[in-house]
Amino acid sequence: MSESENKLFELQQAIEHATAQLNKARQILSSVQASDLNPPVVQRAQQFARVEVEGNVQVVEGVFNGQNMVGPDGKIYTIPANYVSKSKLVEGDLLKLTIQPDGSFIYKQIGPVERKRLVGKLIRNPETGDFSVLVGQRNYRVIKAAITYFKGEAGDEVVLLVPQAADSSWAAVENIIHDTTLPGTMTDLLTSGVEAELPSGDAAELPTGAEAELPSA
Repeated sequence: MSESENKLFELQQAIEHATAQLNKARQILSSVQASDLNPPVVQRAQQFARVEVEGNVQVVEGVFNGQNMVGPDGKIYTIPANYVSKSKLVEGDLLKLTIQPDGSFIYKQIGPVERKRLVGKLIRNPETGDFSVLVGQRNYRVIKAAITYFKGEAGDEVVLLVPQAADSSWAAVENIIHDTTLPGTMTDLLTSGVEAELPSGDAAELPTGAEAELPSA
């Protein structure tokens, strides 16, 4: 066997091993019982959620647990972090998942819980890079994609959404108030005439040497 054939064989083995590990991880994820993670969410899922099959389409209703959806059978269904952050999902929200014949997932929020707003300070773990928000003596976990979407930095003030009538470990990020004393934050962007982040999270270009007309509210 030539050297190139040996490399090709090794590559094929590596791909097969990686595929087997990925399939194993998926099986473990799908079999995780939500009761080990958040009992109140499990109870709500068992009470309100359901599973149906409509032709070749499977419909699963479940409850958001802060990161993913918990089905009535206790299984965890993954949700893209970008969808979680942009939809501002809160623990306890009722979701509908449509699984298409091609395996694609389509989520829809069908039963949002009542919310309340809190304001806290953004903290970043230097070892893991994960973010959390300190409100008084309480620390809430937040989706990293939501922080990066608003270009948050440690020390910024964060407006959170949490369940009105229930305790939660996770919070949704509604907006971020940048700490202008930090380097590279809003003040620097405005004075440099390059970009400014609008409250909607969009970027507006500010021409140098001229006034920029921002869209009216």
